[in-house]
Amino acid sequence: MAALECIEIETAPDPAACVIVLHGLGADGNDFVPVAQELDLAAVGPVRFVFPHAPVMPVSVNNGYRMRAWYDILGRDLVQREDEAGLRRSLASVQELLAGQKQRGIAAERTVLAGFSQGCAMALLAGVRHGERLAGIVGMSGYLPLASTTAAERSQANARAPIFMGHGVHDEIVVIERGRASRDALAGLGYAVEWHEYPMAHSVCAEEIADLNRWLVRVLAKD
Repeated sequence: MAALECIEIETAPDPAACVIVLHGLGADGNDFVPVAQELDLAAVGPVRFVFPHAPVMPVSVNNGYRMRAWYDILGRDLVQREDEAGLRRSLASVQELLAGQKQRGIAAERTVLAGFSQGCAMALLAGVRHGERLAGIVGMSGYLPLASTTAAERSQANARAPIFMGHGVHDEIVVIERGRASRDALAGLGYAVEWHEYPMAHSVCAEEIADLNRWLVRVLAKD
């Protein structure tokens, strides 16, 4: 399995914390660089941001057009028919990415796994299954895939990992009911989910960035 290509930005030398951001369908790692640059994590110390590029693959819902995607989208309802094989391939790639940060000296407990839309799905999928405690998991404008297997496959190491979820009430790509159902499923399993709704479509807004900034400072604060 080829390692994911990534963009990396370090706010200062010798970072002791890491934020991995998984982009949405058809985008690439560059998509969230401007958002990261708006964050003020000075209270955390030097941070390494990692923006991986998903592989290029045909996407069924877009008539088989090839684009960057973490997994295939088989239908617009997102959850009735899921590309389980594709989800699990990308799950392995994300776990490999997390292991790589640990090998480079940033512990899992100082790492946040975040994502937008399809990237949100991957962050939630991988985060709750990761074998070492993460600092936190961020899901923006997305949903929990393979929801029926979460209880059986989740790792106890992240049973208490904090989760930030934000969603636009006018989202027509991943409708907010999908996000709310994912929030409820995670909360029902005992996860501490901080949920936010914003007056926006399928995007990110300044209010969400501010809320995320506060959350990141809290979960990555040094003891």
